[in-house]
Order: sequence, then structure tokens, then C-alpha cells
Amino acid sequence: MPRIAATLGGGPQALTGLGARPVAQVGAAALGVVDGEPGFAEGPFTAGDLRAAGEVVLHNRAELLAALARAGDPAPPDVPDGALLLRLYARLGADGIRAADGMFVLAVADGADLVLIRDHVGARTVFHARSGTGGGWAASTSLRALRHWPALDTGLNLAAVRSFLTFAYLPGDETLLRGVHEVLPGRIVRLRADGTVEEQVFWEATEAVDDTADAASHAAALRALLERATSLRLPAAEPAAVLLSGGVDSSLVTALAAKLHDQEVRTYSISFGHDLPNELAYSGLVATHCNTRHQVLNVSGEQVAARLADTVALLDSPVGDPLTVPNLMLAEAVAGDGMRVVLNGEGGDPVFGGPKNLPMLLYELHRDDPSPDARALAYLRSYRKCYADLPALLTADTLRALHDAPGPERFVAPYLSPGTMRSHLNRLLHCNLRTKGAHHILTKVERLTAARGLQGRAPLFDRQVIDHAFTVPPRLKLAGTDEKWILKEAVRDLLPATIIDRPKSGMRVPVQQWLSGPLRELADDVLLGSRTSGLFDPATIRAWLRGEGALLPRQGGKVWLVLTLELWLRAYDVA
Repeated sequence: MPRIAATLGGGPQALTGLGARPVAQVGAAALGVVDGEPGFAEGPFTAGDLRAAGEVVLHNRAELLAALARAGDPAPPDVPDGALLLRLYARLGADGIRAADGMFVLAVADGADLVLIRDHVGARTVFHARSGTGGGWAASTSLRALRHWPALDTGLNLAAVRSFLTFAYLPGDETLLRGVHEVLPGRIVRLRADGTVEEQVFWEATEAVDDTADAASHAAALRALLERATSLRLPAAEPAAVLLSGGVDSSLVTALAAKLHDQEVRTYSISFGHDLPNELAYSGLVATHCNTRHQVLNVSGEQVAARLADTVALLDSPVGDPLTVPNLMLAEAVAGDGMRVVLNGEGGDPVFGGPKNLPMLLYELHRDDPSPDARALAYLRSYRKCYADLPALLTADTLRALHDAPGPERFVAPYLSPGTMRSHLNRLLHCNLRTKGAHHILTKVERLTAARGLQGRAPLFDRQVIDHAFTVPPRLKLAGTDEKWILKEAVRDLLPATIIDRPKSGMRVPVQQWLSGPLRELADDVLLGSRTSGLFDPATIRAWLRGEGALLPRQGGKVWLVLTLELWLRAYDVA
């Protein structure tokens, strides 16, 4: 299925310039679909004077239909999800969008304006750009479509390069294409013909800590919300698939699916070989405990080397995550079994207090730097990517070009400032939710599953689950050094204690071994060959490829980051 595109101004040829097939024209606005790219485009839809196209999946249709009926605008029970969402917007405005629970992007032709709507947490993504001559707007869920829009005067956004090397993803509205911006989650963006942009926030996580309820009450309330979120995301009248790593988060989603679904539950795990640290014993234990049909997919370095470039090209913005190829292979295994929907355990860490928070909390206790940026800069360093290496990694010309560009700390400082939330843990979680959650975790899962015709659904990113998480006292999320305590307590009866109480270990991805073996030729060619971007200092890259510059061979993650970026720039023909 295709992705959506829309233009405002420039006439019918503007949409054609995006490689899109027109489906509706309303005044100066045109709506279309981009064939040949994996997505879930539908439309056009009509509600009064509004026309729309979108990629929309709603999980709480019954509630939304009831809300429309109460508002005096009943809709037929079989109304498509995109049409239902448009009717909610037409009748109830931002309140109607806020009530929706799902994964969605909607492009609406509204009079002389083009309106873009992105779901609460960012499960689906949409981008927009202004033509180089100021003659119109274009928007699409495909960054590649905007890249080839003839009216766009674009090139490489160096500030975004620095952000990517800092975070291993792009944490805000910037993209690697100059002049192209991403709509942030929970926003309604109105693009006007005069070039102005109006942004409305329809949902944001809000701290509302309830200290009157005891731990058992919070756990019981969370359990009810987790069951609701999982039940709403299970496919009707067909088997359910769950990506099962063996960690607490994916294990509890598996257990809830097995408890709530009236069909078979199938689970899928990956292995990089039994000689490496892994969680296969835990995932196998959960599969047996929950009586799922379990499949372990073996992933070799040779497969990763052969498929990395094509996998990177599927992503609208690069993600420096070595699990991209394994994630795509898992999606292929699930789709090969005839499944349409696959659940995952993503969301537990950014919502309930997973890794990375303890070091930042300790830093806060001992911080002696009073400058406003100190906290944000410490947060950037905590990622342990290439932020500290930028002076040696980037060429002198690149560093000079970046001298006056705004730094990446601007993406996290608004969430970490003292006036946002009272609890510093909640500030950190809010920051994780709005940066890594929306721009790395969810978008990676969505693009790679959609590439194989699947819907990847994340119950732990459910809006009501998130809202409840910010009512839970911080001491119940991070209880001493026990991370995600309240989440574990909410599902303790569903899983063996071995799963609930074990420390987080994670799966070791053998990046260093791959770069020393199957990926070595590719890395040498891409990072040192004649087609390099010219962004990186060759001496630094050579040293990293040889494993120099560290007491232990830990440069693999940094090489992976640079390799991913170079492959993405090639795929999108960006210099």
C-alpha cells in the first residue's frame, strides 16, 4: 500500500512533482498517494467542507463512534478509520483528535490551508516543506517524495548531522534535508498560503502525581490500563504475533496477549549465536509459560552485511541502531506466517523508568555547574555516542560550517528545565518519551514493519498508560535502584519471578565482531572509499576501524553510527 502526499499552491503539477497520484483537489490544496512506497494510505475522506487523506489505525473505534453520536453527528459503524478521525476533527476539533487512540497521520484540506495531524506519541510520521520560491507547501509521510520535489531547494542539513551523531537518531523536528521538517507528535500543524505555520498541541504528558493512593492501588489501576491497551491492539479473529526478547516489557505483553486473546499467540525472538550473551533462555521460558508457538530467528553477520544498505534506505531518517536488519528480518518472519499485526514491548523504558535515568539522577545530586545548559549537556553525554568525539570526527570544514549553528542540546533542554515537572525523574522520562520514543523507537518499528505489510503495535505507548504513569509517584517507578518497579508489580502474577525480578541485561549485538569480519569490506568501502560524504576526518575513521583510541575495542558502536549515516546519505542522494 502507498503513502500520502499533499500540496498547497503550485497547481496540480505540484503533487505530480512529488511522484504522487492525485486523489482530491480542494481549491489550492491537492491530496494524493505515493505508490511504490510501503505505507497504509487511504482516502480521500469527506466531512462537511473538509477533505483528507491519511494513514490511520484507530484502536478505540467504539468510544469514538459514541462520542460522535453524543455530539449529534452519528457515523455508520463501518466508517473507515480515516473518515472517522476526520469527522471527529470536523465536529470536535482538537478535542476529537485527543480522544482518538491509535497510530495516525491525517492531511486535511481546510479552506485555504493544509492541516497536518500526527498521533499522540508519534507512531506514524509526516514531513512538510516550503517551496524554494515560496510558492507553496508540500507534505508527505515519505521523506523520499519530498526529497525529489522539484520546487524544493534543499541539501544536507549539517546541524542534523551533528544531532544524529549525538543521539543516534534525530530527536526533534529537523531532518537531514535542509528546509524539510517533521511534524511533532501530539500536534496539529496548519500550513497557510502566506508561508506562516500555526501549531496546536492537542496532547502532552502532564505530571499529576497522586500521593493519596498506595502502591497496590497504583499497580491495580495500571494493570487494568495495560489489559485495555493490549486488548485493543490484538487482531480480531486471527492469531496474534508478539516480538519477544525475554525482557520484562516484551514478556508482559506476551503474557497479556496470551491471557486476553481468543486465538493462538505466536512469539518471535532473534539469536546472534549461542556463544554470545543472549536472553534466549528467558524468552523460551516466557514462551513455554504462556503456551505460545515460539520461533527463534538466527541472524548472521553475513546477512547483516548483505542487507544493511537496503534496510537503511527504508527509514525516512537514519537510526544508528544495530538491530535494524534483525528487526526487518523478524518482520519478514512474522509476515511470512500470514500475520497482519505484530505487538511489541517497546515503551517500558521511556515511560516507566528504564536504563539511563540513574546516572542522570546521580549527576543531579552532585551537579555543581549552575549554568542553564549544564543539565542538557550532561544528558547528551549520557548517550555515549559521538558527541564527545565531534572535534576529532568531523573535518575542519564541517566544524567551521557548524560554528554558528544551534546545538543539539536545544532538543532536550525544554523537557529538563526546572519549570516543566517537579520530579527530575519525570523530566527525564518526558524527555525520553518525546525524543527517543517518538523519533527512534516508534518510527523505526513502524517503517520496518510497514515495509513488510505489517502493523507494529506498542501497548506500553498507549496514551492512557502514559497518562497514568505520570500520576505514579516517582519512588514507585524507580524504587531505589529497581527500575520500572510499578510496571513489574502490575503484572507479577502473570510471569515467573525469574522474569520479573531479574536485572536488565539486554541482548548483546556483536557489532565489533561484524565490523572485524563480515562488515569490514562494506565499512572500508563506504567510510574510506571515493564516494564518502567528506564530513568525516579519514584519520579518525581509520583509527576507529582498527579499534584504536580506546582501552577496550568499543569503537564499533561509533563506526556503526557513521556507517549508517553514510549509507542513508547515499540512499537519499544527499551530499
